Amino acid sequence: MLKEILSISGKPGLFKLISNTPNALIVESLLDGKRSPAYSNAKIIALEDISIYTENEDIPLKSVFKRIFEKENGKPAINHKESANAITAYIESVLPEYDKNRVYVSDMRKMIQWYNLLLSKNLLNFEEEEGKQEESATPATE
Repeated sequence: MLKEILSISGKPGLFKLISNTPNALIVESLLDGKRSPAYSNAKIIALEDISIYTENEDIPLKSVFKRIFEKENGKPAINHKESANAITAYIESVLPEYDKNRVYVSDMRKMIQWYNLLLSKNLLNFEEEEGKQEESATPATE
């Protein structure tokens, strides 16, 4: 689900991986649909590789998105431009075990902004993910 969705430092929004060339990745902005190259000198990370610090073990970003999705019954989350207190209270309601010393309000805003963007583009599909996990958990019979 999030393997081909990228965050590129210095560029707003998220990008979908379109193609891989020897010198750059060709990406498409989820904000305006424009395609552009992303060069290796930019910090590029797939959303699937992002996790959130908690008091115990880190939680993958897609698990946080799933919690927001369930809390909101598949609807958008609060606006990422709300007050810092509102953002913090919202994340606490979704992820009460987050590490309060290492997860900043700016990180929370980004999570909420990304969730709402992915939801608006129909790129959050948790049923498909669960189906794959169930298949791999089922022992093969001979």
